[in-house]
Amino acid sequence: MKNLTLLSVTVLTATSALVFGKIQAASALIWNWNYSAPGIEASGNLTTNDTPDDFGFYLITGITGTRNDETIIGLQPTGTSVPGNEPFILDNIISLNPDEQLTSSGFGYFTSEGNFVNMFFADFLQPPGYFEIFSAPPFITGFENLGPEDSELSVSFSATPIMVSEPTSTLSFLALGTLGAISTLKRKQNKRNNICHKLPFPQKK
Repeated sequence: MKNLTLLSVTVLTATSALVFGKIQAASALIWNWNYSAPGIEASGNLTTNDTPDDFGFYLITGITGTRNDETIIGLQPTGTSVPGNEPFILDNIISLNPDEQLTSSGFGYFTSEGNFVNMFFADFLQPPGYFEIFSAPPFITGFENLGPEDSELSVSFSATPIMVSEPTSTLSFLALGTLGAISTLKRKQNKRNNICHKLPFPQKK
C-alpha cells in the first residue's frame, strides 16, 4: 500500500508539472502536400500552427518530403529569399482555400543536393496559377540571372490537413501509463496477499 501511495503521489506531481509546464504550448496542424509537372514530382508533410491569421492563412513551421530523387531537409526561413531568386522574400503561409492556397510570396525549402525551391501562387497572371522556382548551384544573386540549371515552371499544387498534434495527447499517454502502472502494482499486491493467506499457520511445538 505504501508503494501504491508513493507511486500515486509521484505521478500526480509529474502530471501537474506537465500540465502547468506545457499546457500553453501551441498545437500544430500536419498537412499532406504535393505538386507535379512534367518531369517534377514533389510531396510530403507540412507543419503549421493551428490558428489562421485574419486572412485565413496558417504559418508553416516545418516541412518534410521529397522532390524527385532529392530529400527535402529544411524550410527556408520566413522573410528571406531562396538563393538566386532575390529580392522576392517568402512568407511561408498556406490556407484551406482550394483556389488560392499560397500567396505570391509562397514558401521555400532546400534539398539534400543543395538545391532550393520557391513555391508560390501567381495571382498577378491571367489565368493565375501555381509556379515552382527551382534554383541550383552556382547561385547568382537576382531572379533575372536564372541559369540553364534553374527553372520556373507551372505546376499543379494541393495541400490538405490530416491531423492535429496537441499537448493533451502527451497527457493522455501519461494518464494511461499511470493507470496501467497503478493497476499492475495493485495486481501484484493482491497476488502477494493471496499467497500469504494460503500459507499454513506455523505449527505449535
